[in-house]
Parts: sequence; structure tokens; C-alpha cells
Amino acid sequence: MTSLFDPARIGDIPTTNRVVMAPLTRNRAGAGLVPTDLAVEYYRQRASAGLIVTEAAQVMAEGQGYLDTPGIHTPAQVAAWKKVTDAVHAEGGRIVIQLWHVGRISHVSLLPGGQAPVSSTARNAGGKVFTKEGFVDTSTPRALRADELPGIVEAYRHAARCAIDAGFDGVEVHAANGYLIDQFLRDSINDRTDDYGGSIENRTRFLAEVMNAVVGEIGAGRTGVRLSPVTPVNGAGQDSNPQAVFNRAVERIAPLKLAFLHVVEGQTGGPRDVAPFDYEALRTRYKAGHDAGAWMVNNGYNRQMAMDVVSTGAADLVAFGRPFIGNPDLVRRLKEDKPLASLNPKLLYGGGAEGYTDYPAL
Repeated sequence: MTSLFDPARIGDIPTTNRVVMAPLTRNRAGAGLVPTDLAVEYYRQRASAGLIVTEAAQVMAEGQGYLDTPGIHTPAQVAAWKKVTDAVHAEGGRIVIQLWHVGRISHVSLLPGGQAPVSSTARNAGGKVFTKEGFVDTSTPRALRADELPGIVEAYRHAARCAIDAGFDGVEVHAANGYLIDQFLRDSINDRTDDYGGSIENRTRFLAEVMNAVVGEIGAGRTGVRLSPVTPVNGAGQDSNPQAVFNRAVERIAPLKLAFLHVVEGQTGGPRDVAPFDYEALRTRYKAGHDAGAWMVNNGYNRQMAMDVVSTGAADLVAFGRPFIGNPDLVRRLKEDKPLASLNPKLLYGGGAEGYTDYPAL
């Protein structure tokens, strides 16, 4: 029987346990949107996780949606992230970076030249984003032309190469939570009439192109993807048939033999039962191929749930988000069944060391 605390192999990445630190936006990047020395310490403190998935990092300047989020597309960003990966590796940890394009979840003040955000649609998300002025309404996007999409696919490929150059063990493509790729997947957002809209085959095309480009650049064994089939965050209304569209999405990427697939069950950071969905049907499709990668589950898992889902074989890895903020030694606390410390919600976004690197270990 497999334990949550047993070693694993995630594609080409060996890990010491099956507890994953989920991506957590903290809005503390420095000038040039590079991670700072504080970020080096923050990730070093949490290196006992079997795998760290970093905060989302935009793959291009036009992909930014919140103040002071780091990028992974310039030489300065690569050099700064190298300090992070070196620190994690020195502690015996493994770390991948989440590749991000927010699409319409943005504001003109955050984008080059004050340009409008881009998306599968020209409809406003009706949400909020964090800017210098605090939380403000999202700006109305423009719909991407089909001839612009290869350039965005190329940005993902370039960012993946930058990640490997920065010393990351791999990448996780962010295709969840109502951001750009999800904006193509869901018919509640995607109102296109071209080859990237309408049918399920068309709406899953952009995801497939991005994943093929990233795998082609850095290899499947270092590539993962995150999906959130029913989460309603960031203005992402339910698809008319989420089971069908996400089944097909997984069928299209399963043959790539990715290192892992990271699925958010229910509403990200909220109820697990927000809408009916058969996650086992996704897992069956993902695992159908020979040498299928790890199945990573996420959302509201406590210690017992996590141990049970791994011991029964229903998941290979369990991702924890906010518990890792207040508990840099979360793996030890889970293993020894120690109490978990609380985080300070007022210090989640922006700021310095307080509420970031000053949470004590046991």
C-alpha cells in the first residue's frame, strides 16, 4: 500500500514524498517582474515538499493580470529564478514553474502601452484584479485573431525553455481557473466561430497546441498541466457540458505522456461539490496510455483525505495550497499529525517578509 510520504517519480522528476505545494500568487516580484531574494528564502523554506509548483509566472508581458507577479520570459527573470531553483535543490527539493497567460483577467494599467487584454472573446470577465490602485474591475478584452495564436503558443514554448535554463525540474501549464486556455475551453466564455470556437474539438485545439509545443521543447517527462473543470472563479461560468469538453481535452493530451495532470476538484479554494463532475472518468482517460504520468488532486484535502486517496490508488500526488503559507514544514506536520498554523489573510498579496518568510517551522 502506497503512503502519502513515500517517494514517487513524476515523469523524469524523482521526489521524496507525494505532498505537492500548489501554486500560490503572492504579488511580491521586484523591478522587471523578477523574483526577489525573499522569494528565494520563501521557496527554500518549503523545499521538503515532494514537489513545489511555483506561483504562476506570465509567459509574455501581455499575459500579466495582477500587480507584481513574476515572469519567465526575459534573461533577468531567468537569472533571478535560478537563485530560487538553486536554493530548493540545495535542500534536496524539486520545483517546477507554472506557466501563465491570464487572458481577459487583466487591466490596461498592467499591460504594455495600456493595451486591452486579449481572450477568446471580447466580453468582459466582470471580475477584479490587483493593481497599484488596489482591486479594480477587469478591463474589456479584445478577441484574439486566429493568426495571433501561433505567437502565443510560441510564447509558452519560449517560457518553457527559459524555465529549464533557470534550473527548474519542469513546468506546469496553467489551463485552469478561467485564465486564457480555460477561456478557449468553455463555451460559457468562448463565443468564436472560427477553428478555435464552437465544437468541442475546436475549443480544445488551443490547449493541444500549447501542450504539444511545450513537450516538443522540453520533453513530456518535465511537463504537466492544470485543469479545473467546474470552478466558477474569474468569471468562468459552467460549460454547457463540462464532462464532454474536459474528457476530450484529456484525451487529446494523454498521448503526450505528460509527467503529471493536476486537477482542481470543485471550486478553486472553495466547495468541492460546487457542480457535479466525474473526475474518475478523466483519470481513466489520462491513465489509459502506457506509462501515463502522475495524477495530482487538489482542493480542500486534509491529512486523512490525502492519505486515503493515495493509499487507495485514486491519486498519486496531493497538492496543498494555503496550508503551505503558514506551515513551511507542512510535510513534517502532516507526517507527525501536528497542528497546523494559521496564515494572516491580510498579508497574502504584496508586501515584504511579514506574512511571507516569517512563519516558523516546528
